[in-house]
Amino acid sequence: MSHTAQIPSHRKPRRSAPKVTILRAGVAGGVLSTIAVAAAAGPANAEPVTQTIEMPTLTSGLAGDFAKSADATQRVATNLDLQAQEDAAIAKAAKVAKTAKAEAERTAEAEKKKAQAAERAAAAERATRDAERTALAAVSTNSASNSNSTAGSGAGSNASTGSSSASTVTSRATGSAASVVAFVQSHIGDAYIMGSTGPNAWDCSGLVQAAYSQIGIDLPRVSQDQSTAGTQVSLSNLQPGDILYWGGAGSAYHTAIYIGDGQFVGAQNPSKGVVQASLDYDPPSGAVRVL
Repeated sequence: MSHTAQIPSHRKPRRSAPKVTILRAGVAGGVLSTIAVAAAAGPANAEPVTQTIEMPTLTSGLAGDFAKSADATQRVATNLDLQAQEDAAIAKAAKVAKTAKAEAERTAEAEKKKAQAAERAAAAERATRDAERTALAAVSTNSASNSNSTAGSGAGSNASTGSSSASTVTSRATGSAASVVAFVQSHIGDAYIMGSTGPNAWDCSGLVQAAYSQIGIDLPRVSQDQSTAGTQVSLSNLQPGDILYWGGAGSAYHTAIYIGDGQFVGAQNPSKGVVQASLDYDPPSGAVRVL
């Protein structure tokens, strides 16, 4: 055998280092390098950090604070809910009030129109009566003229009609009633002026008031009050001196004095003044007795 021939070795072959060892070496090397760099960069006398950071722990006091905060939040939420309910109630009340106000205004407007219509109707009725009374006054004037002419010519048999009827009626009244009747008859032909109380111009209630005033009785000034100044009497049971009224008791628009025999004397209107007229021609609504 040649001395150069290779003799198999009895040594076991070297195993390669495991990968884990290599990795560990690499990591260790990297850590050591980082430490070396940090040591070179830092101060030479730097000491290692040994301080321990403690994390806070929940104590019973902190838990109580959390509970209080939760209660406060709940109260705020409750208050906000109550405020919202209050605001809703206020808005609803305002809406209801607005509706009620609108309804009241509509009702008031309707009542106003109704009152205006009633006033127009009453004015129309008064105008119609005034026209009728004007015609009646013309007839009465003609009758009086004819009666005077007949009396002047000696026709005594006709002296009980026309203007002489006033004296006939007056003679049937007695006492204070006779004075009232005589007073109003003495002013037939006087002017009618609204608001006047004599001595030569009157309105209807002014003449009635003056007739009673001269016998010592104070009557209210206006027709409405005069229509309730005495005892209500039936139109079928009238006596001289009774106060006649047109319209309702307490809301009359005209008054006059009953003088007997179905006749009355009153201050009618500006076109006729104080006249004597028949109940049948212009029936009153009612009457009151003061005497």
